[in-house]
Amino acid sequence: MSERAVVTAGTGGIGLETAKGLARHGFTVTVVGRDAERGTSAVTEIAAVATGAAPRFVAADLASLDQVRALAARLAAEGPLKVLVNNVGAMFTHRRSTVDGIESSFALNHLSPYLLTELLLDRLREAGPSRIVNVTSAAVKAARRTFDAVEPPGGYYGFHWYGRAKLAHLAYTLHLADRLRGTGVAVFAADPGGAATSMTDGTMTSPEIVSPPLRLLWPLVRRTFARATAGPASVAAAPSVFAATDASLEGRTGVLIGPGARRVPVFRGADDPRTVEKVLELSRRLAPLDDGHRARHA
Repeated sequence: MSERAVVTAGTGGIGLETAKGLARHGFTVTVVGRDAERGTSAVTEIAAVATGAAPRFVAADLASLDQVRALAARLAAEGPLKVLVNNVGAMFTHRRSTVDGIESSFALNHLSPYLLTELLLDRLREAGPSRIVNVTSAAVKAARRTFDAVEPPGGYYGFHWYGRAKLAHLAYTLHLADRLRGTGVAVFAADPGGAATSMTDGTMTSPEIVSPPLRLLWPLVRRTFARATAGPASVAAAPSVFAATDASLEGRTGVLIGPGARRVPVFRGADDPRTVEKVLELSRRLAPLDDGHRARHA
């Protein structure tokens, strides 16, 4: 029986290519997404390259923390989990809120994968040595490092708020790597470097996603975005697949795998103790764990 791997937002783009890569390595892959039709199509593609057991699709809207909890309970009930790839992410042109009343970019890029990971840690420990791969972005470099609240002061600029949410999750990733050191669960960040996906096609063509000073340079910024998102999703998935499977990473944790599946330095702001403390405090307040999980994961 092949070992289990879960890929969130795995029905298209980078997530689907990641799922296919894991299936080629013999994992029994579960992809998570919202749309059943896309899920069926994804399972067909993954099955065509799988060398292990048949893949499957599980429906969940990861913008809802209740649905994240239900998903975690379902996945946990199925036994040990070898690999968790938190691929989910989203960028928005205009401010949105989730069903929980939380700004959508922060919820999807950080809170949702944070909560899912915490709730699945027991199953990941059982499968050890196991791996968690959190997908990050170079957009963290454009982020404001203020996490007293979900929303930073000032106007809503989708690219910067996306980068801030990814920065929160990268800070959590590095903290989790240290926290789980010696438990058999390794934690990695993967930067895909960008690709032509529905997210980039839908938002990165609008000057509204950047702050007013950058709008003055929009032709240059737009060309930069276009170059950064021109590659195929299969290439962008390589860092995640490498982080999840490569033998050279055995015994390592807290490593960032960048474009080209190469180890790269972590953005220095992500390991600032004050940033980590604020991110954890905010995460625990907005997506609380039950008493049992808090005690086991302290």
